[in-house]
Amino acid sequence: MLDPNFFILYVDSPAASAAFYADLLGHTPIQASPNFALLALQSGVKLGLRSRREVEPAATVTGGGTELAFAVDSDATVTSMHAEWARRGLPILQAPVRMNFGYTFVAADPDGHRLRVVAPSAP
Repeated sequence: MLDPNFFILYVDSPAASAAFYADLLGHTPIQASPNFALLALQSGVKLGLRSRREVEPAATVTGGGTELAFAVDSDATVTSMHAEWARRGLPILQAPVRMNFGYTFVAADPDGHRLRVVAPSAP
């Protein structure tokens, strides 16, 4: 059975995006070049940041077409992360709100990739 554990975002500047995600997530890149950076997260998932100009075949969709989601333990954590990310200057695309799947907000990274934080509803 396949289990995806490596995600790649197409970005304008891998170095700038690596600095953004290193600061946001607290993980330094384990690999960096002019057209690619890689962060290994505590969960075992790897986050790749590829220069959108170097992708082959060329990508037709860029930031905003998907979400990188962060499940957290409580509504209070959603609220505190929203305040922290707003303080850091991340664009907030959706203020904290209760939706059918949980309490959530959405921010964006410098390339417009959507970052959703959610405290999932109890099943």
